Amino acid sequence: MKRTVLAILLACVLTAASTRVFADGSLLNLGPEELVQTGGVDIDVGTYSVPSFDYWDSDDHKDLIVGAGNGKVRVYLNVGTESDPQFSDYFYAQSNGSDLYCPPSGCLGCFPRLVYWDADDRKDLLVGLADGTVKIFLNIGTEENPTFDAGANIRVGDLGVWNLDVGTRATPTFVDWNSDGMTDLVIGALDGKIHIYLNDGDGIPPSFYYSPLAGDFAQQDDWDLIVPSSRSSPVILDVDGDGKKDLLTGNTNGQLLFYSNMGTDEAPIFSGYSLVESNGVPIDLVGSPRSRPFVCYWTEDAYPDVLIGASDGKVHLYRGIPTPGDMDGDGDVDLADFSVFAACWNQADGAQCDDADFTGDGQVNADDLHQFAANWLTGIQ
Repeated sequence: MKRTVLAILLACVLTAASTRVFADGSLLNLGPEELVQTGGVDIDVGTYSVPSFDYWDSDDHKDLIVGAGNGKVRVYLNVGTESDPQFSDYFYAQSNGSDLYCPPSGCLGCFPRLVYWDADDRKDLLVGLADGTVKIFLNIGTEENPTFDAGANIRVGDLGVWNLDVGTRATPTFVDWNSDGMTDLVIGALDGKIHIYLNDGDGIPPSFYYSPLAGDFAQQDDWDLIVPSSRSSPVILDVDGDGKKDLLTGNTNGQLLFYSNMGTDEAPIFSGYSLVESNGVPIDLVGSPRSRPFVCYWTEDAYPDVLIGASDGKVHLYRGIPTPGDMDGDGDVDLADFSVFAACWNQADGAQCDDADFTGDGQVNADDLHQFAANWLTGIQ
C-alpha cells in the first residue's frame, strides 16, 4: 500500500511538468522576530544600529558588521558555522591606526557596507554619514585582516568637483541599478527619496561625472518616490521572483516596505508599497525605531533572511521560512525532497521526519502526503 500510494503521487507529479519555480513568486516569507546575541546576551551598540552580514576576515563564515550611533563600526566575528552563526565579542574597525569614526548627528552615527571599490581585490568600506555625504575607506591592510585609510568623500559632477550630498542621513547601497555591468550608488536619506548616482566611468573604481549633487531619483508612477514617514534606507533585489530588481526600505516608523518594479530591470519604476510581514503581522518596531534593513542568508538554506537595525541599538533578525515540503532547504519542493518524505512514511523519527509531519499529529501519513503533493504541484508550471 505504501509503495502504491507514493508511486501514484510521483507519477502524477513527473507527468505534470519538469520546470520548477517558487510556489508564490515571493522570496520573503519571514518568521517571528529574534534578537541577535553574543554569549547569550542581546547585541546592543547603544543607539541606532545599522547591521550587515558579510565576510570580514574571509574565513568562509559571514560576520556581523554593525554601525553604531556613536559613529564607530563594530565587528562581531562569526565563531560558529555558516549554518549556525555564533559571535565573539566585538572590536572596532580601524582607520589610520585608530577606531574608524564618523561624526554622528541625530538618528545616525554611521551606515557601513563592505564593497569592492577598486581593483586590488581587497574589501573596502563604504560609509553613509549623518550629514548626507558618503565616504569610501580603502583597505590598506589585507583581505583577511582589513584596516582602512582615512577615507575620502565620494565626489560627483564634471571632474568630480562636488561632494555627493543627499541632504542628511545618507544610507548607501552599492548595486548595478541600470544593469549595464557597472556598479552604481543608490542612497536613502531623511527626505524619504531614493537618490541614484549612475557609474559613468569604466566601472572600477566608479565615477559619477554626470550625476548632480543630489543624484537622480527613483520613480513611483511618474513621480519621485518618497517613502512614508521619511528616512529611506534602501535594499535593491528581486523580491517577487520576476527577474526585475525591486525595492525594500526601512523608514522612520520602523516598518519594512516593499515596492514592486513595474518597469524593467534596466529602468526600474515602482508601484505603491506593501508592508512586509513577520509571522503574519506587518513589521512595526516600537519607540522611535528608524528601521535600517539588510537582506542576507543567515544560514545555509535558500531562503533570504532580514536583519534590521533600529534606535534601540539592537540587531533584529527575521528568518525566512522554508516552503513546507522543502526537506533539504534548497528553495524548492522536488524529487530530492520526495525521497526524504518517502523515507519518513508512517513514522516520525528524528528531525527530518518531524519536518515531514505537516499536520502536527505525530505521524507521517496520507494527510501529510496530500499536503506535500499540494506544495509540490503548486510550484510546477
